Amino acid sequence: MKELVDRIKQDGEVLPGNVLKINSFLNHQVDPQLMMHVGEEFSRLFKDEKVDKVLTCEASGIAPGVMAAYQLHVPMIFARKKKPSTLNDAVYWADVFSYTKKVNNKICVEEKFLHPGEHILIIDDFVAHGEAVKGMVNIAKQAGCNIVGVGAVVAKTFQGGSEWVEKEGLRFEALAKIDSFENDQVHFEGEE
Repeated sequence: MKELVDRIKQDGEVLPGNVLKINSFLNHQVDPQLMMHVGEEFSRLFKDEKVDKVLTCEASGIAPGVMAAYQLHVPMIFARKKKPSTLNDAVYWADVFSYTKKVNNKICVEEKFLHPGEHILIIDDFVAHGEAVKGMVNIAKQAGCNIVGVGAVVAKTFQGGSEWVEKEGLRFEALAKIDSFENDQVHFEGEE
Protein backbone atom coordinates (compact mmCIF):
# COMPACT_ATOMS: atom_id res chain seq x y z
CA MET A 1 0.00 0.00 0.00
CA LYS A 2 1.90 2.98 -1.33
CA GLU A 3 0.32 5.54 1.01
CA LEU A 4 1.38 3.50 4.05
CA VAL A 5 4.91 2.84 2.73
CA ASP A 6 5.33 6.56 1.98
CA ARG A 7 4.17 7.44 5.50
CA ILE A 8 6.62 4.99 7.05
CA LYS A 9 9.42 6.49 4.96
CA GLN A 10 8.40 9.98 6.03
CA ASP A 11 7.70 9.44 9.75
CA GLY A 12 9.20 6.08 10.71
CA GLU A 13 12.22 5.82 12.96
CA VAL A 14 14.38 2.71 13.29
CA LEU A 15 15.34 2.05 16.91
CA PRO A 16 17.87 -0.42 18.32
CA GLY A 17 16.73 -4.04 18.38
CA ASN A 18 14.94 -3.96 15.01
CA VAL A 19 12.11 -1.80 16.32
CA LEU A 20 10.24 0.53 13.98
CA LYS A 21 8.67 3.53 15.70
CA ILE A 22 5.62 4.79 13.84
CA ASN A 23 3.74 6.20 16.79
CA SER A 24 2.86 9.42 14.98
CA PHE A 25 0.13 7.65 12.99
CA LEU A 26 -0.47 4.11 14.35
CA ASN A 27 0.78 3.26 17.82
CA HIS A 28 0.18 6.36 19.96
CA GLN A 29 -1.33 9.05 17.78
CA VAL A 30 -3.69 7.63 15.16
CA ASP A 31 -4.21 9.09 11.69
CA PRO A 32 -7.89 8.25 11.10
CA GLN A 33 -7.80 8.93 7.36
CA LEU A 34 -4.83 6.59 6.89
CA MET A 35 -6.49 3.97 9.09
CA MET A 36 -9.68 4.25 7.00
CA HIS A 37 -7.60 3.59 3.89
CA VAL A 38 -5.97 0.63 5.69
CA GLY A 39 -9.45 -0.72 6.45
CA GLU A 40 -10.51 -0.25 2.83
CA GLU A 41 -7.44 -2.17 1.65
CA PHE A 42 -8.07 -5.08 4.04
CA SER A 43 -11.69 -5.11 2.89
CA ARG A 44 -10.57 -5.24 -0.74
CA LEU A 45 -8.08 -8.04 -0.04
CA PHE A 46 -10.56 -10.21 1.91
CA LYS A 47 -13.80 -9.27 0.10
CA ASP A 48 -14.18 -12.74 -1.39
CA GLU A 49 -13.89 -14.45 1.99
CA LYS A 50 -16.85 -14.96 4.27
CA VAL A 51 -15.92 -12.85 7.31
CA ASP A 52 -18.21 -12.87 10.35
CA LYS A 53 -15.93 -10.96 12.73
CA VAL A 54 -12.57 -9.24 12.90
CA LEU A 55 -10.32 -10.19 15.81
CA THR A 56 -7.43 -7.99 16.93
CA CYS A 57 -5.42 -7.29 20.07
CA GLU A 58 -5.39 -4.17 22.20
CA ALA A 59 -4.26 -1.51 21.92
CA SER A 60 -2.53 -0.77 18.61
CA GLY A 61 -4.57 -3.28 16.64
CA ILE A 62 -7.86 -1.56 17.46
CA ALA A 63 -7.66 1.29 14.93
CA PRO A 64 -6.89 -0.86 11.86
CA GLY A 65 -9.15 -3.63 13.17
CA VAL A 66 -12.19 -1.42 13.61
CA MET A 67 -11.67 0.21 10.20
CA ALA A 68 -11.43 -3.19 8.51
CA ALA A 69 -14.55 -4.37 10.36
CA TYR A 70 -16.38 -1.17 9.38
CA GLN A 71 -15.55 -1.73 5.70
CA LEU A 72 -16.54 -5.41 5.91
CA HIS A 73 -19.77 -4.57 7.83
CA VAL A 74 -18.98 -6.97 10.67
CA PRO A 75 -18.23 -6.60 14.40
CA MET A 76 -14.68 -6.27 15.72
CA ILE A 77 -13.49 -7.98 18.88
CA PHE A 78 -10.24 -7.12 20.59
CA ALA A 79 -8.33 -9.45 22.86
CA ARG A 80 -7.71 -7.78 26.20
CA LYS A 81 -4.31 -7.85 27.89
CA LYS A 82 -5.82 -7.72 31.37
CA LYS A 83 -9.04 -9.25 32.54
CA PRO A 84 -11.33 -6.47 33.82
CA SER A 85 -13.43 -7.05 36.92
CA THR A 86 -16.59 -6.91 34.78
CA LEU A 87 -15.51 -9.96 32.77
CA ASN A 88 -16.84 -13.29 33.95
CA ASP A 89 -14.75 -16.47 34.02
CA ALA A 90 -15.99 -17.72 30.63
CA VAL A 91 -13.02 -16.51 28.60
CA TYR A 92 -10.53 -17.89 26.12
CA TRP A 93 -6.91 -17.26 27.20
CA ALA A 94 -3.57 -17.27 25.40
CA ASP A 95 -0.04 -16.35 26.44
CA VAL A 96 1.69 -13.71 24.34
CA PHE A 97 5.24 -12.40 24.64
CA SER A 98 5.65 -8.71 23.76
CA TYR A 99 8.86 -8.27 21.79
CA THR A 100 8.95 -4.49 22.21
CA LYS A 101 8.02 -4.44 25.92
CA LYS A 102 9.85 -7.68 26.84
CA VAL A 103 6.95 -8.94 28.98
CA ASN A 104 4.56 -11.87 28.89
CA ASN A 105 0.88 -11.00 28.62
CA LYS A 106 -2.16 -13.18 28.95
CA ILE A 107 -4.71 -12.07 26.39
CA CYS A 108 -8.36 -12.99 26.66
CA VAL A 109 -11.64 -12.81 24.79
CA GLU A 110 -14.98 -13.43 26.46
CA GLU A 111 -16.45 -16.69 25.15
CA LYS A 112 -19.81 -15.12 24.27
CA PHE A 113 -18.17 -13.13 21.44
CA LEU A 114 -16.69 -16.07 19.50
CA HIS A 115 -18.73 -19.06 18.34
CA PRO A 116 -17.87 -22.38 16.69
CA GLY A 117 -17.97 -22.15 12.91
CA GLU A 118 -17.65 -18.36 12.70
CA HIS A 119 -15.27 -17.03 10.08
CA ILE A 120 -12.64 -14.82 11.70
CA LEU A 121 -10.25 -12.36 10.08
CA ILE A 122 -7.30 -11.55 12.34
CA ILE A 123 -5.86 -8.04 12.00
CA ASP A 124 -2.67 -6.89 13.71
CA ASP A 125 -0.70 -3.66 13.60
CA PHE A 126 2.73 -5.34 13.37
CA VAL A 127 3.72 -8.90 12.63
CA ALA A 128 7.37 -9.38 13.58
CA HIS A 129 7.91 -12.59 15.53
CA GLY A 130 4.16 -13.17 15.33
CA GLU A 131 3.50 -13.60 19.05
CA ALA A 132 0.23 -11.62 19.14
CA VAL A 133 -1.00 -13.42 16.03
CA LYS A 134 -0.13 -16.80 17.57
CA GLY A 135 -2.19 -15.86 20.62
CA MET A 136 -5.18 -14.76 18.53
CA VAL A 137 -4.97 -17.91 16.38
CA ASN A 138 -4.92 -19.94 19.61
CA ILE A 139 -8.02 -18.17 20.91
CA ALA A 140 -9.92 -18.53 17.61
CA LYS A 141 -9.09 -22.25 17.55
CA GLN A 142 -10.19 -22.69 21.18
CA ALA A 143 -13.54 -21.19 20.14
CA GLY A 144 -13.84 -23.53 17.13
CA CYS A 145 -13.73 -20.65 14.67
CA ASN A 146 -12.53 -20.78 11.07
CA ILE A 147 -9.67 -18.36 10.43
CA VAL A 148 -10.02 -16.88 6.94
CA GLY A 149 -6.71 -15.05 7.10
CA VAL A 150 -4.35 -12.71 8.89
CA GLY A 151 -3.84 -9.11 7.88
CA ALA A 152 -0.93 -7.02 9.11
CA VAL A 153 -0.54 -3.30 8.67
CA VAL A 154 3.24 -3.80 8.78
CA ALA A 155 5.17 -7.08 8.54
CA LYS A 156 8.84 -7.35 9.37
CA THR A 157 9.25 -10.46 7.22
CA PHE A 158 12.84 -11.05 8.35
CA GLN A 159 11.69 -11.86 11.91
CA GLY A 160 9.69 -15.01 11.12
CA GLY A 161 6.11 -14.18 12.14
CA SER A 162 4.70 -14.01 8.62
CA GLU A 163 6.45 -17.28 7.79
CA TRP A 164 4.83 -18.92 10.85
CA VAL A 165 1.37 -17.76 9.70
CA GLU A 166 1.91 -19.25 6.25
CA LYS A 167 3.26 -22.53 7.71
CA GLU A 168 0.01 -22.76 9.68
CA GLY A 169 -1.75 -22.80 6.32
CA LEU A 170 -3.31 -19.39 6.82
CA ARG A 171 -3.59 -16.69 4.22
CA PHE A 172 -1.33 -13.75 5.09
CA GLU A 173 -1.64 -10.21 3.73
CA ALA A 174 0.61 -7.34 4.80
CA LEU A 175 0.11 -3.78 3.60
CA ALA A 176 3.79 -2.91 4.08
CA LYS A 177 6.47 -5.63 4.03
CA ILE A 178 9.85 -4.74 5.48
CA ASP A 179 12.74 -7.07 4.71
CA SER A 180 15.50 -5.27 6.67
CA PHE A 181 16.63 -2.26 8.66
CA GLU A 182 20.10 -2.23 7.12
CA ASN A 183 22.10 0.91 8.03
CA ASP A 184 19.15 2.07 10.19
CA GLN A 185 17.04 2.50 7.06
CA VAL A 186 13.74 0.79 6.33
CA HIS A 187 14.05 -1.50 3.31
CA PHE A 188 10.77 -2.72 1.84
CA GLU A 189 10.32 -5.97 -0.08
CA GLY A 190 10.63 -5.43 -3.81
CA GLU A 191 12.61 -2.20 -3.54
CA GLU A 192 16.16 -1.86 -4.77
